[in-house]
Amino acid sequence: MGVLAASAIVAGIILGTSIFVQPSEISRLVPNVPAMMGVWLFAGLLTLCGAMACAELASAFPETGGVYVFLREGISPLAGFLWGWAMFWIMHSGIIAAIAMIVARYVGYFTPLGDRGIQGVAIGVILVLSCVNYFGVRQGSAVQTTLTSAKVLALALIFVLVFTVAGGGHVATVTATHEPLPGPRTFLLATIAGLFAFGGWHMVTYAAGETRTAGRTIPRALFVGTLVVTVCYIGLNAAYLRVLPLQQMITSQRVAADAANALVGSWGAGLVSALVILSGASAVNGVILSGPRVYFAMAQDGRAFRWLAAIHPRFRTPHVAIFAQAIWASVLVATGSYRALFTRVVFTEWIFFALMVVGIFRLRRRPGYAPAYRVWGYPIVPALFIAACAAIVCNQIVAAPRESAVGLLFVVTGWPIYYLFRA
Repeated sequence: MGVLAASAIVAGIILGTSIFVQPSEISRLVPNVPAMMGVWLFAGLLTLCGAMACAELASAFPETGGVYVFLREGISPLAGFLWGWAMFWIMHSGIIAAIAMIVARYVGYFTPLGDRGIQGVAIGVILVLSCVNYFGVRQGSAVQTTLTSAKVLALALIFVLVFTVAGGGHVATVTATHEPLPGPRTFLLATIAGLFAFGGWHMVTYAAGETRTAGRTIPRALFVGTLVVTVCYIGLNAAYLRVLPLQQMITSQRVAADAANALVGSWGAGLVSALVILSGASAVNGVILSGPRVYFAMAQDGRAFRWLAAIHPRFRTPHVAIFAQAIWASVLVATGSYRALFTRVVFTEWIFFALMVVGIFRLRRRPGYAPAYRVWGYPIVPALFIAACAAIVCNQIVAAPRESAVGLLFVVTGWPIYYLFRA
């Protein structure tokens, strides 16, 4: 992969389906237009800080595996294993299943589907995109580039329609509310909601071993992809506010559909449904492409079953890992059991992100550590990112202590499994 394909993975994964629902959550917490835009900008800057830290590690260890490799080298092999363990059983497979279900539900807008039909379409999406990635990283990244380009163009079309077609009665009156500016705690809660929409920025590092001059390409891709997404998110929120009153945006369950309906009438819902399908397919493809590279790297290290390290003799892809992931994600779709587990463990991802950046401080004291790129603003920027991760995790523990404990317990079950594989 080159810079364009790698940037498409970053933007394509982040630009999933959350942006079509999260603005309502953020505006509910921060019912003040300037503060709301500040939340999105702050979330984008935090994501960029994490991406730049990830870029330094990727330039130092341009190997397939990404965060798994960074944790293995910067913290310990156990930390890397627990990341991969949670990835396969909960985080990445659950993300694939969840987004595929959203895609299937929006397909149901165009053709009626029952519950079984939705599950069947979701599994079909997973299997088709897994097959594309089976045939090579070039094919998978080409599909990703195409879907992401189409998605960004579609978002740009929405911007053009809103700011040129909308006029007179379509333009919402954005009045200043009497709500005071939010306090630090409320602003942090809103930022957490924004960061959820920025999730997945790190996944391009998983395919570093299949990226041309990864030490230079991945840092550029992380910067370009994150910047594109931040601009799109701020632009979309501005578009929503132009056609919807703030109070309607706060109470909306489908803010993008409501905005399209206000702009162009009843067929606006169809337009948004098509955009969500496109956006979801792009995100699913990006996760399918990136995840198996971690299981492949773990198997090479002897910390997962050896057959997960199998490379197709012709297509040069980790084909067994790709289909193992596809099968488990399909099981989660069919059973629906992924929901409870996924919601319990998703916040643990941020614990691993904090550990990943802690690894930079440890590695910089290690002789022979020579990254091609060094994170800007060291040590302040990495320290701020660690503090943000800690705030997110602590907030989740306080908000849902029982669910958080269950999620952590599931991850800790990987501890004895690690020693079993090592033995």
